[in-house]
Amino acid sequence: MGLRDLALFVLIFAALPFALKKPAYGVLLWVWISLMNPHRQAWGIAYSFPFAAVVAAVTLIGLIVTREPRQLKGGAATLVLLVFVLWMCVSTFFALRPEAAVPMLERVLKIQLFTFVALLVLYKREHAIWLIATVTLSVGFYGVKGGLFTLATGGGYLIWGPRESFIADNNALALAVVMSIPLWAYLFYLFHHRLLRLGVLSAMLLSGVSAIGSFSRGAFVASAAMLTLLWWRGKNKLLFGAAAALLGAVAIVFMPDKWEERMSTIKTYEQDASAMGRIHTWQMLFNLALDRPFVGGGFEPYSKEILARYKPDYHTVHSAHSIYFQVLGEHGFVGLALFLTFWALTWRIGSQLRRMTRADPDEAWAFWMASFVQVSLVAYFVGGLFLNLAYWDMPYYLMVALVVARHAVLAARMAPRHTSATPSISTPATGISAGPA
Repeated sequence: MGLRDLALFVLIFAALPFALKKPAYGVLLWVWISLMNPHRQAWGIAYSFPFAAVVAAVTLIGLIVTREPRQLKGGAATLVLLVFVLWMCVSTFFALRPEAAVPMLERVLKIQLFTFVALLVLYKREHAIWLIATVTLSVGFYGVKGGLFTLATGGGYLIWGPRESFIADNNALALAVVMSIPLWAYLFYLFHHRLLRLGVLSAMLLSGVSAIGSFSRGAFVASAAMLTLLWWRGKNKLLFGAAAALLGAVAIVFMPDKWEERMSTIKTYEQDASAMGRIHTWQMLFNLALDRPFVGGGFEPYSKEILARYKPDYHTVHSAHSIYFQVLGEHGFVGLALFLTFWALTWRIGSQLRRMTRADPDEAWAFWMASFVQVSLVAYFVGGLFLNLAYWDMPYYLMVALVVARHAVLAARMAPRHTSATPSISTPATGISAGPA
């Protein structure tokens, strides 16, 4: 057993008693393992050890035996998510490839189970902030690591995520890193210590370098959408635009010519085999949904036989490469409607939280959380057009953070107000305004 394996066993098993006593800690431990996949950084027995299953079992036992507050939160968004999960079970029953659909359903159900557990046991301000911090550090690890690697190699190599994970592919990892940048910004404004702020700022910059070094066109478009929202909500639009343009120019100069050549194919996608393969696959999935409008083809309907039936003029099998076409083809128009409705309701929670908290300095933590999480979700909605990340857990944890923050704000308003010794959080250095949602 190597040192990494030993360190993981000691760290995780030492944390289990806390997860048993406080299920909220178990949820955070699950999120860390689920997103970062730290065991994939080991080479011995820890690589395949079921840490997530052990943490899940202990947390669920703690949920039963402890007296911690339990209340399922989220209102309509949680209800729609539950219906969507049930609908995925229905579509799996009618799946065209049950041998591939059932294992994927099991994987999705594990993620969604802990999404609902998180909605049940997390309830206060600290929980929402800890959840954001856990998500940020879990994904941000790869952003910092990838940024350093890109600088060290001059951007000559692709950057890959943890093996056998949703973000193992360089494109998926790039989107995850882009989504982490606004969350780093939130931590930057939470921290007041100069060294902590310097560390967070460095992580943000390295994450940007990592996203560029991924050679991912989807991440490039997602970054543009994210920066557009930041610019739109910003007070100093001219300064922000100039800084973004300068950083972009520096990145282009630093990266090798093949990076610029790859990004230029966004304009000439019809001449790019990879882009056209995605379009053909989208057409296949749309045709599949037309033929099976309610249940689609079930998880993983990607085979030569299904392609020949729904796109006979194309002969290369690809995965969906789009969260929207992925859900449409796999779960039909009903599934897509539920998926889109869920994310619309999640966005509404963020906007509601911004409106509720913009005027109260004591609630600034929630206002800026909602603001930065929405920026992160914009990257997901745009970048997800080109990636198979419909069931990836990070965006669902961001939904949980918004729900818990709203719950904490409403609970604090109902409780007697006391003068707090904690200094109010100042406006972050990003210059994002408290303007309309």
